Amino acid sequence: MTAFPFSRAAQKAGKPGCSSCRQSARIHARSLRPLCGALAVLFLTCSIAAKAQDDPLNKVHVPPPGTSATPPTGPPAGSEAAPLEGKDALSARPGSRIAVNVDLVLIPVTITDPMNRLVTGLEQDDFFVYENNSLQKLRTFSCEDAPVSIGIIMDLSGSMTSKLVRARESIVQFMKTANPQDEFFVIGFNDRPELIEDFTSSIDDIQARLATVRSGHRTALLDAIYFGMDKMKTAKHERKALLVVSDGGDNRSRYTENEVKAQVRESDVQIYSIGIFDPYAPTTEERMGPLLLNDLSEETGGRMFRVDDLADMGDIAIKISTELRNQYVLGYHPKTMQRDGKWRKVKVKLVPPQGLPPLTVHARTGYYAPLH
Repeated sequence: MTAFPFSRAAQKAGKPGCSSCRQSARIHARSLRPLCGALAVLFLTCSIAAKAQDDPLNKVHVPPPGTSATPPTGPPAGSEAAPLEGKDALSARPGSRIAVNVDLVLIPVTITDPMNRLVTGLEQDDFFVYENNSLQKLRTFSCEDAPVSIGIIMDLSGSMTSKLVRARESIVQFMKTANPQDEFFVIGFNDRPELIEDFTSSIDDIQARLATVRSGHRTALLDAIYFGMDKMKTAKHERKALLVVSDGGDNRSRYTENEVKAQVRESDVQIYSIGIFDPYAPTTEERMGPLLLNDLSEETGGRMFRVDDLADMGDIAIKISTELRNQYVLGYHPKTMQRDGKWRKVKVKLVPPQGLPPLTVHARTGYYAPLH
């Protein structure tokens, strides 16, 4: 992870308590009516199940509060953090990246339910952040749809020949459902990675270039990811992500898995993956492909999605695009900040509103402190 300056002016520009979420009807979910009791829980469960069938974006919105609020559920036992209020309830600048300087650490977070659906509408009081096992006090909270710089890493090895059309279509669907201000580049890879299209916001240009690519040869997956991470250094937006579309493990790269993982840890780029894996893969590299992509994705707070049916690739691409547009960004000042360049372990915990099922947190696992 790299350091970057976060200006005081940007902090002052924020709106208390993530007002953008309230304006879009994503409202505080802690205060379910206590008088509803078991009927409210039953109604919520049924509503969420029905929502999965009707919501094309496959999102779960936390329900609105009642007229009387239940007492806030505190952090885990032994913690000392208090809910934000007053001057502490600042909103992060839209598009703030995952990064740290002496003043502020920003962590993007995605929340999913037991059916793997995106959960929106949560509030700052629901989140608790630990750095090196020490509870931190949240200073900023944002859940705005800010533009992202996105690199698409497309597998063009020989094994992708029968899947190439679906892969192209899913990438186009991903871009068409992204924020209109997003920028994209595309890297194709087989024996080596190659830049197919440089940063652009023109989906038509990328679609035309994708129509010209052909598959063949072997799979330099690690080299392509390394190239994509390096390319991100020239990105325009502060939020950054890679979308990797591949069907197997690496069998051609010069860079090692450890070298790529080290670069991933030092970056502020999230990795999402669409994995089209053969359950009867003949080689060790192919059998290790799912584990490799899953580890790289989870390390950054992204996710890997396994494709069981090629017809589902478009829906998966749209789901990833939706997640990128519905992330929470949590900010805090580290209690003990030393400019030593060492790894700081970060853990985001969620105390969900009453009546909701157990929710899963997806967030970066840490960052490197600055050296100066």
